[in-house]
Amino acid sequence: MPVSQPIHLSAAQARVLGALVEKEVTTPDYYPLSLNALINACNQLTNREPVMHLDDEEVRLALHRLEDLGLAGRARGADGRVAKYEHWLGEAFNFTRAETAVICVLLLRGPQTPGELRGRTDRLHRFDEIGEVLAGLQKLMEREPSLVAVLSRLPGTKESRYAHLLSGPVEWVAAAENAPQRREPVQYAARAAGDDPANEDRIAKLESIVAELRQEVAALRQKIDDLFGD
Repeated sequence: MPVSQPIHLSAAQARVLGALVEKEVTTPDYYPLSLNALINACNQLTNREPVMHLDDEEVRLALHRLEDLGLAGRARGADGRVAKYEHWLGEAFNFTRAETAVICVLLLRGPQTPGELRGRTDRLHRFDEIGEVLAGLQKLMEREPSLVAVLSRLPGTKESRYAHLLSGPVEWVAAAENAPQRREPVQYAARAAGDDPANEDRIAKLESIVAELRQEVAALRQKIDDLFGD
């Protein structure tokens, strides 16, 4: 059912939804996800800002709320003795692949610059140029209700960041206070390279390569989960 009212997801609900969207594309052979695989996806150390440590109960509660909202839940028509879970973002919003990729990264990694989004969506959807990212962001901002907002630039930065609004208005002051701790390695590399957006893209792509290698391990763990149950 299409969503026409503002949504206010908790941090756990946003992480569960983002993880389901990501894994549908990056590990399609193991999607929908078992509960154990979903917990691992939510708590993985790569491509997550901040890193979370959700437990079984927190993920179950998040799934119940997402099901109430028509955004995710138990996989429809799935058989087998292990319960599987999927997202229904396409039904709720009729996103394009580009819009889905942008929302997914914003859900999993918080506010991002267009350059960061271009590099970090590469496993989900390839943007050939930054203008395509900006066009996708603009479409999401023009929806009713709006699903993305542009944030004020932080001191010393050249690019604005964008945030999803599925958890309500973004408290950018709080996000800015956390930014130095979370983003220091990327900011340092960008400064050393002249704050060049192309270098920012390369850094983001290197992060994605490392993440893909680690996901192979996660996929093997999920296969074991499917064989032996929750």
